[in-house]
Amino acid sequence: MTTAHASHPDHTHQHGEGCGHVAVPHADHVDYAHDGHLHRLHDDHVDECEPAEHATHDDHPHEHGEGCGHVAVPHGDHVDYVHDGHRHATHDGHWDDH
Repeated sequence: MTTAHASHPDHTHQHGEGCGHVAVPHADHVDYAHDGHLHRLHDDHVDECEPAEHATHDDHPHEHGEGCGHVAVPHGDHVDYVHDGHRHATHDGHWDDH
């Protein structure tokens, strides 16, 4: 899965340990949940870390939801769940990798 490179201009907040935002491991970096989307540090700026395409997570029998044991991360108009090093989001009867 590729991730779109969308710079988040004028982002003055410094994300990192103890910054107050949920840290989400994502592939080779860490995203931070902030203002309904996810930020990642990239070189000398912050990017919005969003998938560039629809990526279905096949064979996922676990049902995420309140009390499922995984970190819930508000993301746009839905909630992602951190599971196995990536985020899952419900979509049309299946789970997507975000």
